[in-house]
Amino acid sequence: MTGSIEIFDIVDEHDRVIGQAPRPEVHRRRLRHRAVHILVFNEAGELFIQKRAATKDEFPHCYDSSAAGHLDQGEDYDACARRELREELDLAIPAERWEKLFKIAARPETGCEFVWVYRVITSESPRINRQEIEFGEFWSLRRVLEAVAERPEEFATGFVRILQKWRKRTG
Repeated sequence: MTGSIEIFDIVDEHDRVIGQAPRPEVHRRRLRHRAVHILVFNEAGELFIQKRAATKDEFPHCYDSSAAGHLDQGEDYDACARRELREELDLAIPAERWEKLFKIAARPETGCEFVWVYRVITSESPRINRQEIEFGEFWSLRRVLEAVAERPEEFATGFVRILQKWRKRTG
């Protein structure tokens, strides 16, 4: 959301809504809230990696998931995932191409966010939103893993956590 203050649901340790607060307060006070990350793969099995814009309040200029974002007040995870994919990459993927992979509990490395992680496969080329993303491109999984291992400080910590959990699930 550009131009207005975003309001997030604040949640308890079980991801139940207990209140609302503006984005800056949620982040400053490290309150639990909700987010989604979408891993966009092309048909060759490469993962679209974005480099976050300099204007981002957390992890500017860091590499991150294909698309990611916070749930707005009253929004559910699935609706947020569809919205973020459209806003950041201008992609509208049909429901049958979505896979809900796993949920990560709120912890410091996720920015106190409960995160649902999704996967989509598409033959469409993402068109990045320059207000959100500095640039993005498809990387082989090998390149992603090597880059994270060699230069973890260049990646958003939430993405590193997601990648670790995803690798454990897929072997």
